[in-house]
Formats: sequence, structure tokens, C-alpha cells
Amino acid sequence: MTRRAVVLSAVAVAGLAAGGAFWFAMPGAAEPTAIATPAPQAPKVSVVKAKRRDVTARVTVSGTLVPREEVYVLPEIDGLVIEDILAEEGDHVREGQVLARLSRATLDVQLAQNAANLARNAAAIAQVKAQISEAEANQIQAASALERAAKLKTSGITTLDTFEQRQAASRAGTAKLQAAKDGLAAAEADKKLTEAQRAELEIKLARTEIKAPRAGLISRRNAKLGSVAAMAGDPLFKIIADGAVELEAEAAEAELPRIKAGQSASVTAPGGDAVLAGTVRLVSPEVDKATRLGHVRISLPAGAPLAIGSFARGQVEVGRHTGVTLPVQAVIHTKDGAQAQVVKDGRIETRAIRLGLVGEGFAEIVSGLQDGETVVARAGTFVRDGDMVTAVPEAEQEARR
Repeated sequence: MTRRAVVLSAVAVAGLAAGGAFWFAMPGAAEPTAIATPAPQAPKVSVVKAKRRDVTARVTVSGTLVPREEVYVLPEIDGLVIEDILAEEGDHVREGQVLARLSRATLDVQLAQNAANLARNAAAIAQVKAQISEAEANQIQAASALERAAKLKTSGITTLDTFEQRQAASRAGTAKLQAAKDGLAAAEADKKLTEAQRAELEIKLARTEIKAPRAGLISRRNAKLGSVAAMAGDPLFKIIADGAVELEAEAAEAELPRIKAGQSASVTAPGGDAVLAGTVRLVSPEVDKATRLGHVRISLPAGAPLAIGSFARGQVEVGRHTGVTLPVQAVIHTKDGAQAQVVKDGRIETRAIRLGLVGEGFAEIVSGLQDGETVVARAGTFVRDGDMVTAVPEAEQEARR
């Protein structure tokens, strides 16, 4: 190749790189030859369209499964031996059901003694009543004798000494009658005391049957055959009232104001095999100073196979809207707020937008974007406002890969 041809080739390459047409004359050619060059292509970018859809915002919480209300079953009488156990952990029990029985031998002996005391009280009362009847008869007789003596004394037939004797006898009869009546009151009081003691014994006997104060699920049994029941010791049984279990979860301080009582929640049970629908029951008004976490109670369906003390995760639905949305990766976050790079007529238009709910990988666009507009799919793409681009739908781009 001659030097002239080399120079012409270099110029031709430069012309091709610049685009358009390049004219040059070949040696021996009558006229210059024109070579067309392709125009430079704009860079390709993946784009998505803004679409209307439901956006659900959720807050993730985690914590421990606990009873909503735990009932402690304690003996109401001390010093008796547990002789029978009728319920085990995991049993569902009804209110008033007998869970265990204590030995009642000592109380039966005391009850027999009380019955004997009651019989003695009844006999004492009968005896005193007989004494009253006798005293009343004697008092009537003495009063009659005194009346006759008074009449005879007035007529001078009887002596003063006899009158005084009749008078003393009448007073003694009255005193004996009153003493007999007081004795009856004392005997009746003794009987009431014995009856009260019997009522106390009957209460103690009833308490030898340990009953469930509430219906629910037995979560723990501490009662052991042969052990002595004590009111001050550990509870014999622990019952989950009505079998109601909750997730006592912790939520970040910043997310806590978004969680309200009554909101729906989904809880992943231990093992992750089942997702349970729950409801927020309680949001604590206090945040832990050390961890900056707040407590949330989520009620779960009764009867779910859940182990108390297990770790579980939950998601609380804090909002649900229908509106124009973008994938979250299409949103640019700057110090001035959120932005989106809209592709319009092959050019980039950087536009400020206002966000609403964010959830499930999508962000609600409250303002700044219309349904159906095309947006650069991934924020951070190296294009700027006003750049020419070739829009390629993200699904098509993924298919090519």
C-alpha cells in the first residue's frame, strides 16, 4: 500500500468514527467515492412503567410466645399430702375441673370429733331446757306460796318469819330460773361454735380437691405424688387461660408510632412451617431506655399448636393504599427528597416525587408521576438530566441475559 493510500485509510476511519458520509478519491478513479457511516447510538437503559397497584406497608417485629393470661393454681390449705393427680401438661381443662386431690384422713377424724361435739351440745341444750322447765315450776310454786303468806300475814295468821322464808324461796326460784336460761344461752353458743368449726372443716375438706379456677391449657405441672402441699410454695399447676397465646414482640422506636391496636398481623410460628393470622392487641406506651425498643402484644388464634417461650417473627400491616407505584430500586434518594428519572421522547427528565407507603418492593408515588410513564428501572444508572437514551423494558433486558 502506498503512503497516500494509508493516509486516505486513516482519514476514512476517522470519518467512520465521526459518523455521516466520507468522500475520497481512489487512485485512477474518475470521481471521488462516497462511503456512508452509521450515526452514533444512544446508550441503552432498562426502564419500567409506573403502574397502579395495591401497596401494603408492614413493620417487622420479633419476640417470644407467651400466655395472654397465666393462672397459677395454688393449694388453699397447708400441710396435706398430694395423693392423686388427675391432669397433665398439655391437657385442656374446664373451669372447676378437679386437677389433684390432697389427703383428707386428718380432716375426716376432725370431722368425726366435731360430730360428737355437736351431739354433746344438743344433749346439753336438752338438759338445760329441762332445768328451765323445773325452775319455772319451782318459781311458780314459790311465788304462789309467797302470795298466800302475804295474805295470811296481813290477817295475822302467819308469822313474819314464815313470810320471809316464803319471800326468800320465791327469790331463789327466780334466780334459779334465770341461771337455767343463761345456761341455755351458753349451751346454744357452744353449739354455734361447734357448727362454725364444722363449716370450717367442710371448707377444708372441699379444698382437698384442687380445681381449675379458669378454663384453659395446662402449661406446667409442679404437683408430685406424696409431696406436701404448701400455700407459699410453687404453684401446683400453671394454666394458660382459655388457651390464648400471644406474641410479645419488640419493635424499633421509629416504627412503634405506626403500630396501632386492632391492626392485622401475620406471625411465623417456630420452624417457619405455618403463618398465623393475628391482631395487635396492645402497644406499650413505654420504650426501653437501653435498647430503644417498644413492646407490642399480638393475639393469635386459640388452639394453635404453639410452644410457650418459643421465638417467633411477625409482620404488622400498618397501611394499605392503591395508587401509582414504582419498584423501590427505581427511586433516587437525595438530600432534597426523592426523585425518579423519567424517560420522555428518548431523553432523561429527572423529576422530584413524593412517596407514600413503601412495602413489598414497591413505593407509592403520591405526586410527581403519572400512571404509565416510563422510568429508569434502577436508580444510580449513570445518566443525567437531558441525556439521550434508548429505553429497553426491564423484562426484555432480563430475557436477553
